[in-house]
Amino acid sequence: MQDPLPPRPHWSVIDVAGHACEVFAPPTPTPGKAVIYLHGVRERWLRECIGLRDRIEADALPVIAPRTGRSWWLDRLMPCFDPQVTPEQYVVGAVRDEMHRRFGVASPGIALIGTSMGGQGALRISYRHPAIFPIAAAIAPAIDFHLAMRQAGDRDDGELYDTLWQTYGDVERARQDTAILHVHPLNWPRHQCFASDPSDIHWRDGAERLHSKLVALGIPHTALLEARGGGHSSVFYDAVAPEIVQFVLTALEAESRHVPGRG
Repeated sequence: MQDPLPPRPHWSVIDVAGHACEVFAPPTPTPGKAVIYLHGVRERWLRECIGLRDRIEADALPVIAPRTGRSWWLDRLMPCFDPQVTPEQYVVGAVRDEMHRRFGVASPGIALIGTSMGGQGALRISYRHPAIFPIAAAIAPAIDFHLAMRQAGDRDDGELYDTLWQTYGDVERARQDTAILHVHPLNWPRHQCFASDPSDIHWRDGAERLHSKLVALGIPHTALLEARGGGHSSVFYDAVAPEIVQFVLTALEAESRHVPGRG
């Protein structure tokens, strides 16, 4: 499968069940630990997210980064992705299977990391499958995508939300399927972290609402909500990338020692 980016050691693009996935295969990978990266609505490649890329390379973390278009990583059939498999099913099924086949890493040793659209996707999938993905980390998560639908006509990037309108057709129907509504008070991922800058005018409120709900339910989590600058941009992504990857590494190490049935 053709790689659209300049060559970089140990990076490639492969086919997984008929869809492109970006892969980082370090020569000496961190044993028993790996990451699935979920891209944002602008579909930047992980190699273009310099802060994350550099930390992942430095820590020798195997990564598979599926490409699903503006699918919002939903458990719904999306014309932009596949007529028979939902984006969520693809991550939980084919991508996870490829991680095991290629790197020998299985759940719970696989963490989800996402940015923007992919950030909410990482949280949402983890909330829906906490036993499979007990670790989720999100940078600038686009949690309240129903509000983006409502505001689309007044936003310069309004076309980015066309697939949401095509999928839900209604703002309230979309709201009921957002990540916050999938938080279960008794069954949640053991490790979750999300970062949002106060200057992220469109998405900050969703991160604060999620933080408040998790606090109210007594669910452990890490919320990086202090000002870093950059708003909803690569500047912010790069600023928090070291903390996000360190959180994931610490969580993966904890999961390697976790005894099922002990919380």
